[in-house]
Amino acid sequence: MRSALLALVVASLLWGTTGTAASFVSESVSPIAIGAATMAIGGALLFAVSAGGALAAIRRADARRWLLIGAVGVVVYPLAFYSGMDLAGVAIGNVAALGSGPLFAALLELVVDRRPLSRQWMLGASAAIVGVALLVVGGHGDGSKTAPASLGLGVALGLLAGAAYALYTFASGRVIGLGVSSRATMGAVFGLGAVPLAIVLAATGAALLERSTNLAIVGYLALGPMFLAYVLFGWGLRLIRSSTVTVITLLEPVVATLLAVAIVGERLDALGWIGLALILAGVSVVSTARRPAAAH
Repeated sequence: MRSALLALVVASLLWGTTGTAASFVSESVSPIAIGAATMAIGGALLFAVSAGGALAAIRRADARRWLLIGAVGVVVYPLAFYSGMDLAGVAIGNVAALGSGPLFAALLELVVDRRPLSRQWMLGASAAIVGVALLVVGGHGDGSKTAPASLGLGVALGLLAGAAYALYTFASGRVIGLGVSSRATMGAVFGLGAVPLAIVLAATGAALLERSTNLAIVGYLALGPMFLAYVLFGWGLRLIRSSTVTVITLLEPVVATLLAVAIVGERLDALGWIGLALILAGVSVVSTARRPAAAH
């Protein structure tokens, strides 16, 4: 269990660098291209190192449905995540996406596993929702007075990314619960998602070739926060339930916020910091409110 926790912590630290690294890509490169490149290349690598097991998993009728559901989340996540950070800033985009992940994970458990939501969960979720609202009102990710419409859209895209993240985490946990290895599961889910993302990359990624630094940054994002981090993520998911995993990975928005403030030069107003604290506190309450459940 300790090794699984350590794997998730290292994965979260790697993910926390994504926004700061992406901020150094040329402005001519769209966030959609960055997201598509990162997940398409990383997903292809994950599939390549587990091709036999991944193909076997895809052939299994009981696993295929969850793999396809997870692949939908894999496609939506990077496109929404990087677009949300582009509009709202690295700090706010990360907090909206990863801070909302545990809430969406709990809702999935309610809908799929019929797990009731307690009053404590409702309290924590309400605090997190208020925190998101405060981020929209008092958070200015680029150090200036970002237009409320852009900031609001960025937060909305972050929430969409959070829902997608919870979806592929939940679906991957279901597949692993069927007896498929974590390595094969990650390879199958992300390999399936890499196919449509490669099409998006072909349509939007020409600007990545303008500078060698763009390629270097995308290479880091694909190999570090994508490939290596998701190998570790799959390892942790093998031993820890998906709803708990989404709570542990809240380290990512914390790291991302600190890097955004220290390196990128972003700032949060007082209300923004209060909103961030409310999100993390609310999710902590949510994580302790869910009852233990039988393994998937």
